[in-house]
Amino acid sequence: MLENILVTGGAGFIGANFIPYFIMSNPNFKVINVDKLTYAGDLKNLTEVENEERYEFVQGDICNRTFIEELFTKYQFKGVIHFAAESHVDNSISGPEAFIKTNVNGTFTLLDITRNVWMESPFNYKEAFKGCRFHHISTDEVYGTLGKTGLFKETTPYAPNSPYSASKASSDLIVRSYYHTYGLNVVTTNCSNNYGPKQHDEKLIPTIIRKALSKEPIPIYGDGLNIRDWLYVLDHCKGIDLVYKNGVAGETYNIGGRNERNNLYIVNTICEILDEKKPLEEGSYAQFITFVKDRPGHDRRYAIDATKIEKELGWKADENFETGIIKTIDWYLTKYDKGL
Repeated sequence: MLENILVTGGAGFIGANFIPYFIMSNPNFKVINVDKLTYAGDLKNLTEVENEERYEFVQGDICNRTFIEELFTKYQFKGVIHFAAESHVDNSISGPEAFIKTNVNGTFTLLDITRNVWMESPFNYKEAFKGCRFHHISTDEVYGTLGKTGLFKETTPYAPNSPYSASKASSDLIVRSYYHTYGLNVVTTNCSNNYGPKQHDEKLIPTIIRKALSKEPIPIYGDGLNIRDWLYVLDHCKGIDLVYKNGVAGETYNIGGRNERNNLYIVNTICEILDEKKPLEEGSYAQFITFVKDRPGHDRRYAIDATKIEKELGWKADENFETGIIKTIDWYLTKYDKGL
């Protein structure tokens, strides 16, 4: 018999890569995808599963308690994988309220309903829901910024520097509290910067590709030397699947690609690949690189120590940045050729 699992925010970038992977890898589950379909969610990202019997989409807001309670009553979820979040740092600077509402209040609403449905009392699961798990997806940005050396570990103190990262840090701590106070079976994963197919056009790598192909200025903040640890999205999905099934309750697992690259390297690499795949009549796409004023609170460097998930759960990234970026560019070339 199929078990119903709730995936929130599954029409967004990471969720829309995760759902097809999870359905293919887990034949005993049916995924119910709940997404508000804000600007960042797009059902075109899920065309490969839209006719799949073990997939169902429901539009709605995780902050709507009545709506979520009705879903739990209807589907009797045996698991929750929670992606839904406002995630664009620039938007959190200009309009932080939406980030607090969705990332903090939305996560609380999901947790509280999950606890009420699954549990008789603290540390006492109802018989029908024993072993059911709530998996919270978070970010390395909760840890703040690094100097030239060092890595974020699961034990690194939280030091968020933007309204976005502060809202995610807050949600992480609420998830933690539901484990320690109520005994809810939770796990949290904090990932480094994802890239790959289906990412929203506003993010760095799609923006570079799109602007280059349009022969428009490619905006790079500050001096371009901000460093991120880049993780190919399918590698992240494999890590999420592993932690959901095999992670230890109450634990946090950092998922990172061990691919530290600065933004100058990213933009120049993409321009070089585009020069080969779709050459200009003259010159290089690099001529469109334009430095713009740095954004407020722009963290200098992120890098994750993924030792825990590698050693305890046997996860490893299959892609390095140089292999993953070619797959990514090929996907976007197809997308933009179609005028999508």
